[in-house]
Amino acid sequence: MTAVRLRPWQRAAFDAFSALSDDEPNFLAVATPGAGKTTFALTCARWALSQQRRRVVVVAPTSHLKVQWSLAAHRLGLQLDPDWTPGGGIAKDVHGIVTTFQQVATGDTANVLKGVAHDAFVILDELHHAGDERAWGDSVRLAFSGAHRRLCLSGTPFRSDTASIPFVRYDDGQAFADYEYGYGDALRDGGVVRPVYFPRIDGNMEWSAPDGSVLSASFQDELDRDGMSQRLRAALSLDGEWLPHVLEQAHERLMYIRDQQPTAGGLVMAMDQEHAHAIARLIRTRLGTPADVVVSDDPGASKKISEFAKSDAPWLVSVRMVSEGVDIPRLRIGVYASTVSTELFFRQAVGRFVRWQTGQPSQKAFVYLPDDPRLRSHAFQIMESRRHVLRRFEIGDELTETGDPEKDAPFDEVPQDFPPEQLSLFSVLSAVATGMQIHAMTPSGIAIPFELGVDEPELPEPHFEDDPLLELDLADIPTDAGWGPDSGRSVFEIKEELRERNAVLAKRLVDFTGWSHGRVNGEMNRLASVIAVPSATTDQLERRLRKSEEWLAQLRKRRG
Repeated sequence: MTAVRLRPWQRAAFDAFSALSDDEPNFLAVATPGAGKTTFALTCARWALSQQRRRVVVVAPTSHLKVQWSLAAHRLGLQLDPDWTPGGGIAKDVHGIVTTFQQVATGDTANVLKGVAHDAFVILDELHHAGDERAWGDSVRLAFSGAHRRLCLSGTPFRSDTASIPFVRYDDGQAFADYEYGYGDALRDGGVVRPVYFPRIDGNMEWSAPDGSVLSASFQDELDRDGMSQRLRAALSLDGEWLPHVLEQAHERLMYIRDQQPTAGGLVMAMDQEHAHAIARLIRTRLGTPADVVVSDDPGASKKISEFAKSDAPWLVSVRMVSEGVDIPRLRIGVYASTVSTELFFRQAVGRFVRWQTGQPSQKAFVYLPDDPRLRSHAFQIMESRRHVLRRFEIGDELTETGDPEKDAPFDEVPQDFPPEQLSLFSVLSAVATGMQIHAMTPSGIAIPFELGVDEPELPEPHFEDDPLLELDLADIPTDAGWGPDSGRSVFEIKEELRERNAVLAKRLVDFTGWSHGRVNGEMNRLASVIAVPSATTDQLERRLRKSEEWLAQLRKRRG
């Protein structure tokens, strides 16, 4: 038996989940980022497998989160393979696999998963991604319609494009969760999330628009859609001084926090890869501080994120890479330098800074923003719960307030970027930061003024650690190959090392024999009676390594 201590909301959500009847296969839990959705979901999986042995399938938003899910599962006594591929099979020493929404929609993967997930326990993490593209939603439905139970998770229970989300219950076009736990709830409970401060910086921007006209405006001036997008891009451009000034302020705040918490880190969310690298160079040269960059095209991005999370490095600059689910509790400072202004993306970004650190007396986090009206609105609404509404209001809809589609369109439907041909004609003439206003999301929901060097009272630690009702005993679940490893490492981590050692040995055998890699690997598999490396157990990989080392020793002996 393994004892798991849950937070009050996790226990309440677990009780609701475990009370489901067999004819209710779907459960949607909506909880604020940092609340512990992963622990809740894996606790439900452990409990379900103790009722009846079945396979576990987790679908995550990104490749980086596949590994994060696998490691979290190991800590709760489950072994999940994040390296699964449709043609690789599933090893007998794991309870299941972790994949991504994109992988599910690639090629024939959905059909393969339809068999893998039949009668399985499926966890769909940040399920709203199943509506990112129609093909993604169709693939998710195809792959997991035959699952025994689908536990759906979301920290942002809505989509800007109002696309339908699979396996979610709708009533009159409105989505409903089986359990909801908002940011305001978490703040009031204490010891779950941090309060977040939003320094909003105004400025005077001047730019040359694609039509050749020269425009200037502050964030307080009313502009149309195109004008708002151009003004925001002008502020965030490094051709002006607005962003360098904000980075200096954010860095000063980070250094002040690091005097008390030396491992505290900062994250800049950039517009694109070129922008990200330019920001990192500015931080290094102008601020004299190390800064690394993670972008989607970098094959080592996931490793960089993991290394940054464990280090005491001060700054990381990213383009959409450090988003929902990424767990870096030491992040205390954010700079929102992205032109993406949807509420969904904004909430996901802010979610990176709310994670509570036990034993840390000062927990406040700061996200520096352009005082753009769209971002300002999102910041003030961050504590509100939002349900996903399917219906989109069209031009001429009776519910529009003015009848002007530009004025009545939701903030997060404003175009996010220029077409390439327009961007080439856009140029920044100047951008200067001016006044700054600050408000904070606190347990009372009240905006609090804040000055450098003046701290709010320390936040209380949670009071529920000793509540016996929050401790849950879960039966240990063996894999088809028996119990998991005795060491502290997961099956995935052990296999990763064994596969690397097998690959190094294969290269040595190629050099020694002159055979092709395919022929050498085929012989290594034959010697160890292994069908395929991806589906091999740790015992089989160890035997493959041992037999191959014996083969190499024999070859050396013959050669003399």
